[in-house]
Amino acid sequence: MAIETEVGLQEVAMVRLAPRSQVNGWARAIAHQAREFGPTPLKVLAGRLPPGLRGSLYRNGPAFLQRAGQRVAHWFDGDGGILAIHFAEQQAQALYRYVKTQGWQAEEAAGHYFFAGYGMLPPGHWLQRFHAQLKNAANTSVLALPDRLLALWEGGLPHALSLDSLDTLGLDNLGNLEPVATYSAHPKCDPQTGDIFNFGVRFGRRATLHLYRCDRTGTLQQRSQISLSGLAPLHDFVLAGRYLIFCIPPVRLNALAVLARLTSYCDALEWQPQQGTEILVVDRDSLQVVSRFYTDPWYQWHFSNGYELPDGSVTLALARYQDFQTNEFLREVPQGEIHTIAPSPLWQLRLDPQQGKLLENTEVLPRSCEFPVVPPAEVGRPCRYSYLSLRRQTPNAERELFGAIARFDHHTGQLDEADWGGSGYPSEPIYAPDADQPHQGWVLTVVYNSTTHTSELWIFVADHLAGEPVCRLALPEVIPPGFHGTWQAAQR
Repeated sequence: MAIETEVGLQEVAMVRLAPRSQVNGWARAIAHQAREFGPTPLKVLAGRLPPGLRGSLYRNGPAFLQRAGQRVAHWFDGDGGILAIHFAEQQAQALYRYVKTQGWQAEEAAGHYFFAGYGMLPPGHWLQRFHAQLKNAANTSVLALPDRLLALWEGGLPHALSLDSLDTLGLDNLGNLEPVATYSAHPKCDPQTGDIFNFGVRFGRRATLHLYRCDRTGTLQQRSQISLSGLAPLHDFVLAGRYLIFCIPPVRLNALAVLARLTSYCDALEWQPQQGTEILVVDRDSLQVVSRFYTDPWYQWHFSNGYELPDGSVTLALARYQDFQTNEFLREVPQGEIHTIAPSPLWQLRLDPQQGKLLENTEVLPRSCEFPVVPPAEVGRPCRYSYLSLRRQTPNAERELFGAIARFDHHTGQLDEADWGGSGYPSEPIYAPDADQPHQGWVLTVVYNSTTHTSELWIFVADHLAGEPVCRLALPEVIPPGFHGTWQAAQR
């Protein structure tokens, strides 16, 4: 499907991307030191902007990956960079800003790294490391609220930014969270009530799961806490009708070694398959436990969606790993070369939430995938399609970043796939409802072209990813591969 875009980003016809000459073509984007840019009108390279696409796309990801010749130790250690693209009157304007956290500002002034991170140990001898602070990288996801944008990082509080200019406003406690609280990168917004559910994990002698419900403005309304059976990290969860569902993988943290700065958080995580995966079901109204039980071991970063079935059972889908090798894969990304293989096919579970029983556990898509999402109006409700990033069916694809996006039909198993032919690396697909036709949707993805070392935004009709994009927009800078984004519709 692709393109032969010229380095100067001249307008060209839509043709297929040329094959790459090396396996890790994405490495140039990782090594690129992203430069901020202010509001910039985007040139249409091909097609035209849909008139009903009105609102803003926001994306977050680790963008500052080296200082003074030192690369970060893990992809999760990069400082967050936010891309915003505002759409109005069939025009698009983009800007890109780093999240100016206190840690970013201090290291920027010093010219070198000195904070602890997910995979980073501070420099110096043991006592110096012991007193070093953990840096809030603000690099994982975003939550668009009516009056501000939150840059999310699950090891601490979110940072608030201006929706328009992306100016960093500071840490945001959502009205009533203590300074040491943690707030996950994957809040779930109920499309009917506007309630925003999320969690944070706190480590002490035992791990504690803190649950939060905010209103649509991001103000905390309700909270509770649940003791976990081990020091287990969590990244995502599912809103499924009346329930919040957590799958707690058998990864355990050596917290004392981390607190003493003897090892990094990344290196203190141990895969213990004998523990099994614990499934925790919580009532969304009371935020109290309904049931909890164990099943076979697996690891997951992300879920697609979950919802109740007519018989009272709950179904949910996730990108499932057989072990924790995915952590090594992600550690290798900032080095520009991947050796670890970590397949992640799509699985679908069905469980009895009241009795605490796993009824079905089935692989539904054997291809490795990640970042599965559904339209915002279907979160926690019955849905047919998941939009996801997909590995290509080529040799060495498991050592690559994702080279395709797709729509998976959970009813038929059909895959509607957009494959860039080798030179294109798309970001997580984001679903944007059409402002004029509620049942029409668009899928937006930022694409890095390794042949021309350029980034573009591609816009697809949501139910026809296998076709050509309806519009391609040139971005003024290479946007490093990132993690998560969101769409905020224009205010009526």
